Amino acid sequence: MSKDIYKNRYNIVQGIAVTFAVIFILRLFYLQVIDKKYVSLARNNAVKELDVYPTRGYVYDRNGELIVYNEAIYDLMVIPRQAKGIDTSKLCELLGITKDDYEARLTAMRSAKGFSSYKPNVFMKQLSLKDYSRLQEYLYLFPGFYGQVRTIRKYPHRCAATILGDIGEVDDKQIEESKGYYKPGDYVGKSGIEKVYEKELGGKRGKKFVFVDVHNREMGSFNNGDFDTIARSGDNVVTTLNIKLQEYAEKLMQNKKGSIVAIEPTTGEILALVSSPGYDPNLLCGAVRGENFKSLLTDSLLPLYSRPTLATYPPGSSFKPVVALISLQEGVQGVNYTVPCNGMYIFAGLSLHCSHHHPSCTTVQTALEQSCNPYFWQTFRNAIENKAFSTIQESYGKWVDVCHSFGLGMKTGVDLPSEVNGNIPTVHYFNKMYGENGWHSATIISLGIGQGEILVTPIQLANLYACLGNQGYYITPHIVKKITDPETNKDLTRKYEKHTTLIDASHFPPVVEGLFDVVEAGTARAAHVNGITLCGKTGTAQNPHGDNHSMFAGFAPEFNPKISIAVIVENGGFGADYAAPIASLIVEKYLNDTIQTYRLPLEKKMMEGNLLSKYGVKTNKTAKMNLEGE
Repeated sequence: MSKDIYKNRYNIVQGIAVTFAVIFILRLFYLQVIDKKYVSLARNNAVKELDVYPTRGYVYDRNGELIVYNEAIYDLMVIPRQAKGIDTSKLCELLGITKDDYEARLTAMRSAKGFSSYKPNVFMKQLSLKDYSRLQEYLYLFPGFYGQVRTIRKYPHRCAATILGDIGEVDDKQIEESKGYYKPGDYVGKSGIEKVYEKELGGKRGKKFVFVDVHNREMGSFNNGDFDTIARSGDNVVTTLNIKLQEYAEKLMQNKKGSIVAIEPTTGEILALVSSPGYDPNLLCGAVRGENFKSLLTDSLLPLYSRPTLATYPPGSSFKPVVALISLQEGVQGVNYTVPCNGMYIFAGLSLHCSHHHPSCTTVQTALEQSCNPYFWQTFRNAIENKAFSTIQESYGKWVDVCHSFGLGMKTGVDLPSEVNGNIPTVHYFNKMYGENGWHSATIISLGIGQGEILVTPIQLANLYACLGNQGYYITPHIVKKITDPETNKDLTRKYEKHTTLIDASHFPPVVEGLFDVVEAGTARAAHVNGITLCGKTGTAQNPHGDNHSMFAGFAPEFNPKISIAVIVENGGFGADYAAPIASLIVEKYLNDTIQTYRLPLEKKMMEGNLLSKYGVKTNKTAKMNLEGE
């Protein structure tokens, strides 16, 4: 009986083993004979996985003018394990490199983080179509080497470099943050809107699997492309820029340091944004990018520095409208408030001078027209010494809050990579500097004329005058107007916030009238344009390191303005010397699309004005840089 039990158990175990063996054999037969794709996959040395890079999105100006497009280039890739015993002399000859260069490239490749001799590595970046076509004919001689098509950016208008930005190779941090999406050798936006809108412009990479023969030549798609994934093209971006106005503004600023920012007040759309000196954005494209970037980085004129968003200046007299509005809002003085001016302002032991002789100001309009310093010192005092507040900390704190409501002392939120706050000194700042009981209106009187610790960026100044033109509000300044998916034409644009000041709308008309008088008969007469009601204010920002900075900010026309503008020319002297004329030319060009004949000599003078000697340089190094092949 017991023998039968053991025999039955043996038969059961044997049956199970045979069953599993049959299943395994059948499965193996299916994988190796019936399902061909697994046979092919097993021959992984005959199947190559290729990245399919998407077409980067195009960039247009507000009028549909193409301002950034793509041009095909090639990266020469190598799989080191396969690249053995090749004729390096022939390869070096075709590539125009030495054998030492060849070995140096392989050494650098092997020392790179994540290197694998089984995976594709970039041997030489960004070969032109001409160079790659010459190499392709002989590529079968070099196992392990193959070309991978890429694209670089091209800029037909050769301007707006600070805005548009550039493309460069990913760094280790970007690779890590992408969680494996980016690989060494990939390219991403490095500055400007290329960086800010990388996700939208960059698209999504695809994959392609191909058969290759023993000479590493592609022999067709693997498994009819079942494993391939399609690359998704980047979204197209329509900017707010008027590219013709941008080009014109850059010409006016050639051989000068400074900024121009022009905004459409009712929308916050940036029409032009100039950082001078600038550079041709094509300089940072293709194989010449590295060398040119080093030259730009070491240029004493700092062409890579985005002055409109990073440089700060005391606003000077261009800040006086804000001082007037705060006092009108607080009710400490009216429109017809009068301050006698005999050229001196004596207060708390201080003897302060007006900047020029003029009649006494009997209204806020005439005070703005004449830019009377004593008037605005007194106006500032009236707000800070307001009896409605029990302490200077309370009254000054309210003054700071109103300044902030104009977008001053904080980032505007513009869609560019870098921006600074500027400075509206706070109560805490003065308490820390002087002690809570150690300061009063006389201590900070210079703020009343836009001097002292107050600092603004050019984009804040243009935005301030957009707010004045709108009589109480501004829209977050922005560069991108519209983003569309090229496949679905779906609009992906985000909305921009409307900001309302703490000043009642009823207080703006007399201030706006005063700004109109400034251009018609006051300190900014150099900005007058026949037929255009330009309102604005000159400023002369003090500069301890040399000649003062020339400033102008304004908007036009007076009612329902279409453009606000801020111009700063470093070491340009008085506001009327450079900034006001340049601003008026840009406004006229934008509104009329032409410059009147009588103003052509002024245009010529501004374009030919050369201040390089004031910056300690004789020639513009950046302007002399050459593009590849030119």
